[in-house]
Amino acid sequence: MLRVAVPNKGSLAETAAEMLREAGYATRRDPKELTLTDARNAVEFFYLRPRDIATYVGSGALEAGITGRDLLIDSGSSATEVSALGFAGSTFRFAGPVGVFSDVQQLAGRRIASSYTGLVGGFLQRAGVDATLVHLDGAVETAVRLGVADAVADVVETGATLRAQGLAIFGPPILESTAVLIAGAARPPGLEVLQRRLHGVFVARRYVLVDYDIRRELLDAAALLAPGIESPTVSPLHDPAWAAVRVMVPRDDMNVVMDGLYDLGARAILVTAIHAARL
Repeated sequence: MLRVAVPNKGSLAETAAEMLREAGYATRRDPKELTLTDARNAVEFFYLRPRDIATYVGSGALEAGITGRDLLIDSGSSATEVSALGFAGSTFRFAGPVGVFSDVQQLAGRRIASSYTGLVGGFLQRAGVDATLVHLDGAVETAVRLGVADAVADVVETGATLRAQGLAIFGPPILESTAVLIAGAARPPGLEVLQRRLHGVFVARRYVLVDYDIRRELLDAAALLAPGIESPTVSPLHDPAWAAVRVMVPRDDMNVVMDGLYDLGARAILVTAIHAARL
């Protein structure tokens, strides 16, 4: 039975649980449950602190887990990323007092406050910068004002919180993070099934099915507008001059594609949500 670590709370937990449910796995009903056995799918889920998941998987206590790429790297665990899951995206950046820093090399000999000292330390090492890291749990934006650090490294969304503390972003991104499926050195057969199912949910969320009717002489032009994954599916209609087409289209492009197909001459254009996929 595959043993999988799942976030028990925080920003990762709710979406991870929903993805697993959409992938056909059982999910817990009581948030106080620490384990859940899904005998039908031969999986046992362990609900753990997101920050601890990489450690458990890397040690071999559990075979797989869902956590953040940032937490995986920060942990120093030997667990490895299997695939990105397309949610909980975040960007880590350096920030310092306005006008003081413009380049990462200027951090040499300075104090940097962060909740992710393992992640930041690895970045600085690769950049050849020797700095002192100050580990703080929680918000780090006030560290400079309080004299604890000369700069900070943290997740940045709009930057408004940093600006409110008189800080400005500088240097390249430290990391573009997202939720990931991770695994240890052993790769049991159930892991491939889990990965395939989660990828199917990811695809289903990103794409829709578009069906339309079009004259046969316009098929090539329509395929340029909506090429699909491999190629559109084309079926004959009662009128031999027309064909029915089904194609997968990125959800974000759906309306633009529909407009283009209509202008080309397609009719009866319908959109259907995808609930599961295997590519």
